[in-house]
Amino acid sequence: MIKVDQLHQSYGKKVVLDSISIHIAKNEFCALVGRNGAGKSTFIHSLLGLMPVKQGKIEINGMTVTKKSDAWKRTIAYLPEKFMLYPMLTGLENMTFFAEAVSGKADLERVEQILQSVRLWDDRNEPVKGYSKGMLQRLGLAITLYQDASILILDEPTSGIDPMGRKEILEILKSLQDKTILLSSHHLDEIRQVCTHVAFLQDGKMEKYTVGEFLQTQKLGGYGA
Repeated sequence: MIKVDQLHQSYGKKVVLDSISIHIAKNEFCALVGRNGAGKSTFIHSLLGLMPVKQGKIEINGMTVTKKSDAWKRTIAYLPEKFMLYPMLTGLENMTFFAEAVSGKADLERVEQILQSVRLWDDRNEPVKGYSKGMLQRLGLAITLYQDASILILDEPTSGIDPMGRKEILEILKSLQDKTILLSSHHLDEIRQVCTHVAFLQDGKMEKYTVGEFLQTQKLGGYGA
């Protein structure tokens, strides 16, 4: 589903990603882990085509990531750490606006289904300026899920959320079916709960592990606590 071959990215003379190769298979739930400044954002932006590939190759569902074609974009959806919503609009109005941006006409039955799944249907008519951080993240996730992409890239989806809000987000993620997910996270408990694999980025290099291998090899019992 996601195949990266010898990806090399740099800013001037500073090498950020040093000939990275990794394969994330269908229906894997892979955590993207690394210290601040390790290059996680550069890696994500490369996958999304937001940063041109200087050296190497990226394939999404067998299609090469390139500006010359956008067919691959229809198979991938991205939830940034902070989703930019319209604070004066209600949750439903925000959801409908972004749904129309994706498909031209919002499928109101699907909008309701997704808002129900993220537990925001009862709050749909409230302006989002009054939403909690957890509710805002769940609405951003709902908008991302509306695209029905087979690949989801989630950048710190529980950042700054209280424990109950984090639990709600993780329960939603665990309920997703037939999705390939790359989740950037600093929280070891999240990785243990929802992920099958870990892509560990360090010193420009990336290694992939099962979650168990990662915990054993890196000896990070207190990581992200």
